[in-house]
Amino acid sequence: MIFVTVGSRNYPFDRLFKKLDKLVEDGVIKDKIFAQIGTSTYKPKNFEYKDFVSPEEFEKYIDKADIVVSHGASGSIMKALNASKKVIAVTRLEKYGEHINDHQIQNNEAFASNHYVLMADLELDNLGECFKKINSKDSGLVRWENKDPMAIVNMIDKFIEDNWK
Repeated sequence: MIFVTVGSRNYPFDRLFKKLDKLVEDGVIKDKIFAQIGTSTYKPKNFEYKDFVSPEEFEKYIDKADIVVSHGASGSIMKALNASKKVIAVTRLEKYGEHINDHQIQNNEAFASNHYVLMADLELDNLGECFKKINSKDSGLVRWENKDPMAIVNMIDKFIEDNWK
């Protein structure tokens, strides 16, 4: 099962759900999908969804999922990684009104550069390839092991220092 989460902030992420619908229609995604779509106005046609889920439901969907598709919120990504799930990170962009700025680029790139997630390109053009790759032997993903509560903050800080001067 694939669980898609885009958080509860007041920003839609319609282009993600349109892309997922197209990937289901084209047969690229065959697994069952459940999505938490937040304030998105586009309503998926090919999979189940809810606008918002409770924290308990969120945990239930994470537990049931084989793959989690998450926007670039470190909290959502970390919950999936801490549950040993495979993660595809998608980025909300300011230019589409999906967030107030483009900070999710840095978050997702930090996770991806450390091989903890697969990151879809910013326009989601390779999202289908991410689904094909994530279950392959050459996915390149490494298992997240959270031994330090500050590890994620340090990882993102280091990535930004090294790449966004």
